[in-house]
Amino acid sequence: MTYTAAAAIGVVSAVVLDVALLRTRLVLGRVFWLAYPIVLAFQLLSNGILTGRGVVLYSPSAILGPRLVHAPVEDLAFGFALVLSTLSLWTRLRPRAGSPPGPGPSGPPGPRP
Repeated sequence: MTYTAAAAIGVVSAVVLDVALLRTRLVLGRVFWLAYPIVLAFQLLSNGILTGRGVVLYSPSAILGPRLVHAPVEDLAFGFALVLSTLSLWTRLRPRAGSPPGPGPSGPPGPRP
C-alpha cells in the first residue's frame, strides 16, 4: 500500500468515525475549522524540521510527489485524520454537563473501604 492510499484511508476513516459512528460531527462545525489552522501551522513546522533535516525520509514511489515545507502533502492528510479522530473520541468520551462526575482527580473522593 502506498503512503498516499494509507493517507486517504485515514482521512475517510476519521470522517466516518466523527460523523457516523461517534456522531460528534466536529468536522461539520465552525469551531473545528477555526482551530485547525493552529494545528496545521505546528504540523508544518515539525514536518519541515524532520523532513528538511533528513530525519524522516519517504520513498518517491510511495507518495504523490508535491511537498509542502519539505514534507509530502500526504502528511497533511495523516495529521488531519489523527487530530479529527482524537478530538472526536475526546468529545464523545468526556462527561456531559449535568451528569454526575466519574472517578478521577476531578470528581469528589469516594468512600474509603
